[in-house]
Amino acid sequence: MALMDGENRITLNVGGVRFETYKQTLKKIPATRLSRLTEALANYDPILNEFFFDRHPGVFAQILNYYRTGKLHYPTDVCGPLYEEELEFWGLDSNQVEPCCWMTYTTHRDTQATLAILDKLDIETDKPTEEEVAKKFGFEESFHNGETTRWQRIKPRIWSLFDEPHSSHWAKVVSLTSVFFIVVSILSFCLKTHPNCRVPVIRNITVRDHRNNYTYWTLDKAQTYPHEAFLYVELVCNIWFTFELIVRFIVTPTVKVFLESPLNWIDFVATLSFHSDMLLQYYFSDIENADILEFFSIIRILRLFKLTRHSPGLKILIHTFKASSKELTLLVFFLVLGMVIFASLVYYAERLHTNPKNDFKSIPEGLWWAVVTMTTVGYGDMVPKTYAGLLVGSLCALSGVLVIALPVPVIVSNFSMFYSHTQARMKLPKKRRRVVAVQQPRRQQRQPHSHRRQDALDTSGFQRRTNAVKFHHHHNNNNKAAETNGVPSHQQQLALTAEGCPTGNAAGATPSLPKAFQDVSKQLVEGGSAPPCGSKRGSHASIFGVLARQPNASEEPYRPAYVQNTPTVTLHGVPA
Repeated sequence: MALMDGENRITLNVGGVRFETYKQTLKKIPATRLSRLTEALANYDPILNEFFFDRHPGVFAQILNYYRTGKLHYPTDVCGPLYEEELEFWGLDSNQVEPCCWMTYTTHRDTQATLAILDKLDIETDKPTEEEVAKKFGFEESFHNGETTRWQRIKPRIWSLFDEPHSSHWAKVVSLTSVFFIVVSILSFCLKTHPNCRVPVIRNITVRDHRNNYTYWTLDKAQTYPHEAFLYVELVCNIWFTFELIVRFIVTPTVKVFLESPLNWIDFVATLSFHSDMLLQYYFSDIENADILEFFSIIRILRLFKLTRHSPGLKILIHTFKASSKELTLLVFFLVLGMVIFASLVYYAERLHTNPKNDFKSIPEGLWWAVVTMTTVGYGDMVPKTYAGLLVGSLCALSGVLVIALPVPVIVSNFSMFYSHTQARMKLPKKRRRVVAVQQPRRQQRQPHSHRRQDALDTSGFQRRTNAVKFHHHHNNNNKAAETNGVPSHQQQLALTAEGCPTGNAAGATPSLPKAFQDVSKQLVEGGSAPPCGSKRGSHASIFGVLARQPNASEEPYRPAYVQNTPTVTLHGVPA
C-alpha cells in the first residue's frame, strides 16, 4: 500500500522549493501545464525523480492550493503583474481569483491605467533620443542613411523650445516668457473694467427750452472706454501669442496632431478675437452699443488653460476631473433630482396656509431656492415662512450636504493617486539597468561515440544528485514499507551486495531501490564494470564507486556501459 502511494505522488521543484502532491490532484484542472506533465519533458530530472521549474515559489504555493481546494487566492506579498504572468505560465485564468481577494488583486490594474494616463501627459519625461525624434518627425529613413537636411536638424530643436518646457534651459526661458505674457494679458483684461481705469467720453449736448425760449448746453459722460495704455499692453502680448502660434504650427511634427490639441484651438480663437476686435473698433467706432463688441473678448480669458502646458499640477487636476466623470455625473444627477423634488414641495407647502408674503410664486422660482439651499450657500432672497415650508427647507439642506459630500472623497482620492504617482515617477532614476533576454538551456541530444569522452569525466553533478536521492525522504517511506513486507531495505541491500550480493527476489530484482538505480546496478554488473559478489569496495561504492574513478594520464577515460545505453541520464546535469 505504501509503495502504491509513493508511485502516485509527484515532486515539483519550483525555484528551489520542493512541493509534493498526488498525480490525480494535478488532473483536477485539465488543459493546464501541470495536468500534462510527463517524464519525456526537458525539465524532468530522472535521478531526483522530480520536475524543475524556474518560477516564483510563493505564487506556486497558491496555485498548487488551487488544484487541491478549487479556490484561487492572491498572495499580498506579490505584485499583480507578476501574479498574472505566473498564472499565464501555468495555464490558469486570472478571472478565477476568489471574491475575497479580487479587490486587492485588481488594484494593480488601476495603477497601470493611471501610469498609462501619465505617460500621455508627458510630465517630466526623459529627453528623447535622436532616433526617436527622427521617427516622430517622419524622417527616420534619412536619419539612418545620414542624409538629414539642415531644416530636419533644426526643426526638432525649435519644436522642443516651444512645446517641451523641460527639454533644455532655453526651453524653460521660452516657457517662462509665455507664462509672463499670459498673466499680463489676463490682468490687463480684468483691470480695464475697473472704473478708475476707464476714461469717460464727454459730449457737449445742446438743450433748447421752448417754454422759456432759450438754449443751454450740458456735458454727457454716460459712455466710458478703457485707458489707452491697455491697448498697447494687449498689442504687445498678442504679438507674442501670434508669433508663438505661427512658429509652433510651422515646426509641428504633423499638422493632424497640432489640430487635435484643444489648447491650440483656444490659442487660435483668443488671438483671432483680439485682431477682430481691433478691426471692428476701427471700422465701427461710432456704434452706440460698442460694449457688445467687448463681450466677445471674454474668449481671451480661456488662455488660462494654456498654463496646463507649463504646469504639471494643472494637467493632473484636469485629468482628475476626467477620471472622476462618473462621480461628477452622479453628483449632478442627484442635485437636479433634489432640486425638482424640493422646489415642488416648498411651492405647495407655502400655499397650505395663508401667506401674503409668499416668495414662491412658481416652481421654476423654487428651483433657484433649492439649488442655493442644497449647496449650503443661502443668499436669503427667498425663504419659506410657514411651518411646512420650514420643514421642507430643513430636509433640503440636510439632503444637499449628503449629496455633495458623498462623491467628493472619490474625486480627492483620484487627485491624490495621480499626484502621488507623478511625484514617484519624478524620483525614479532616469536610466535603469536593462535585463538581457537569454534563451533557456535545453536537454542535449545523444552525442556520437567520439564526443562522449569529456562527458564521462564530468561526474560531479551526477554524484551530487545521487547523494540527494539516497537521503531523500521518499526512500525512508519505501524502506519502512519493504521492512514491513519482509524485504531488505535500501541500505541493507547495498550492504548485502558488498558481502555476497543476495539481493532481490527470485528474479534478481531489487524491489526497494528506485528503478533508475536498479537499471544502473544491473548494467554495471553485466558490463563488468561493477565488482562481483564478495567485493570489498563497500556498500555505496558497489554501485556508485565506479563513477568516482578517475583515469590515469596514460589510459583512456573510463566510459561505463550505462552511459552509452541510457540516453535519459546526462552526466553533466539535467537542465530545467
